[in-house]
Amino acid sequence: MRYLILLFLFVSLLSVSCSYKQDQYLFEQKAAVTGVKPTDSASNITNYRIRPQDILQITNVQNNRSIINEQAGVLGVQSGMQNNANNSENNNNTYTVDDDGTIGLPVLGRIQIAGLTRTEARKRIEELYSKELKQPLLDVKIVNLKVTIAGEVKIPGNIALVKDRTTLIEVIGQAGGLTDKADEKTVKIIRTNQHSKIDQLDLSNINTLSDPRIYVQNDDIVYVLQNKKAVRNANLQNFSLIVQPVLLVINAALIIYTFAHR
Repeated sequence: MRYLILLFLFVSLLSVSCSYKQDQYLFEQKAAVTGVKPTDSASNITNYRIRPQDILQITNVQNNRSIINEQAGVLGVQSGMQNNANNSENNNNTYTVDDDGTIGLPVLGRIQIAGLTRTEARKRIEELYSKELKQPLLDVKIVNLKVTIAGEVKIPGNIALVKDRTTLIEVIGQAGGLTDKADEKTVKIIRTNQHSKIDQLDLSNINTLSDPRIYVQNDDIVYVLQNKKAVRNANLQNFSLIVQPVLLVINAALIIYTFAHR
């Protein structure tokens, strides 16, 4: 009887300590995705409306440093830059939208910007500066937009959305890729700006690349689940934590009983 229990203990320890190799198959040719509704265009980054506390980066493409430089021939530029110091981190030309929806810009002063898309904001600022500069060429970015990625990725955390159209694949790539425990067939995107709507995508299907839901939006939460093998392995390990002490106690009791009855 004692030897049977020892054998069972050995087999139990062996079964929970062994590892497995998970083969992931990304973008295989499978049936086309059907019944998918396009993502609401109002929620795409391209059509994102600027809000209070957003941070805009505004750069003069022609000098790549500031909106207006000294050679532009505009009076009061330097004082304008200094007056705007509290509202702007001038080292990288960023401007925070105030609660009233305005930003303070050199020469122009405060202008209403909330409610505009990035493209509309750029056109409006260029139009206002055209009265002071000849054919101003500006670049406007919203630098505080982000996606949060968690679960079975190598570098979970926040990913900045630096482009108007960023895909789930790009976000996962910036997070270091999937771990060997990831379930590539069950990747969830929680749309917090759409009443916590959840989109589930299958990255093992190449047709997912043409799925409109693959484009992420500001404040999305991407969660990569564990695959079934990883879950089973975790359950076995949890089981072993419970069973091992019991088996050790039984084994010790049998040893004592054996020596006591010699």
